[in-house]
Amino acid sequence: MKAAKLKELSKEELVQQCVDMQKELRTLNIRKSAGQVEQPSRIRSLRRDIARAQTVMREQRSQQG
Repeated sequence: MKAAKLKELSKEELVQQCVDMQKELRTLNIRKSAGQVEQPSRIRSLRRDIARAQTVMREQRSQQG
């Protein structure tokens, strides 16, 4: 997900999006250890999307205070 799209989300939506991505990443990592991942590149993209979402949240917090 692009950072511009993340910036359009409200704080609650952004937090929920981040939680959902973290759950999916956890599931993929478990499946990876069992050797059942169809798209290993999805793990990398999820990690980067989570970092983008956290960066946007951090930017929004610094702008408020």
